[in-house]
Amino acid sequence: MDASDQPTLDEIEEHFVALVEGRPTRDEADRWAARWVVDDGLDWDDISWWALSLLHGIDLPADKGGAYLHDDEQVRAWLAELRKRRTT
Repeated sequence: MDASDQPTLDEIEEHFVALVEGRPTRDEADRWAARWVVDDGLDWDDISWWALSLLHGIDLPADKGGAYLHDDEQVRAWLAELRKRRTT
């Protein structure tokens, strides 16, 4: 966390990595991101806001069968995109 107690981009990326590895649950990742997304008093850089916005809602169901709107492959692609954006 930085001086304002909000997560750094490194910490946001760590949450994506953990999610890809199956820890935490999608619900836990969503709740973690929601805490930061709903706080209007924080200032985010574009990459951090983009990544947090993806994590917030990561547990949205696609249907009643238990599938997620964003599958594991898409989550891995977002992690790759996050890493790409960090290097450019």
